[in-house]
Amino acid sequence: ETVALVGATGSGKTTIINLLTRFYTIQRGEILLDGRNLYEYDRRFLRKQMATVLQDVFLFSGDIYRNIRLKNLEVSDDSIHDVARFVNADKFIERLEDRYHHRVREGGATLSQGQRQLLAFARALVMDPALLILDEATANIDSETEKWIQKGLDRLLRDRTAVVVAHRLSTIRQSDMIIVLHRGQIREVGTHQGLLAQRGIYYKLYQLQF
Repeated sequence: ETVALVGATGSGKTTIINLLTRFYTIQRGEILLDGRNLYEYDRRFLRKQMATVLQDVFLFSGDIYRNIRLKNLEVSDDSIHDVARFVNADKFIERLEDRYHHRVREGGATLSQGQRQLLAFARALVMDPALLILDEATANIDSETEKWIQKGLDRLLRDRTAVVVAHRLSTIRQSDMIIVLHRGQIREVGTHQGLLAQRGIYYKLYQLQF
């Protein structure tokens, strides 16, 4: 399933992601994964099951291969080509000088925000994570690039558990469940159409955007 977290800035969306990935320690309550408390899992094992795509993507000095593979030497060049095609990153990579051997400066200064984001999706997919976390992953992207990313996302989310934090409500309409946060509390839960029908917080957020 895909679960989306929405709400105004400061409502608690990213805090939940930090709790889920154990960057923050839970002080009250619990998060269960496969029915087990998060803290019953070894932290390294837990993070190997997750891939996170953030709003701001950091790229390392090196080529495209290195930036998708990171330090996982088990990932073949063919696998990288496959995931790049899968998320539509191949469309810009094939136009680069030296293509997958294109030299990237630290921070990715030679690439656009949208191109860096597509590489981040490829980086996440090559890990084949059980749980995919997208934290405002399309917030800084132009509409045309978002269209390509959305096509890649539809494939990326298929047969996978995903938690999506989104400002752009257009990106989460198809989510199985949408959780609406307000001032640190869950205020509404439902599908896109169901929440619109309630004419509550989600409805107001939707009206503001559209």
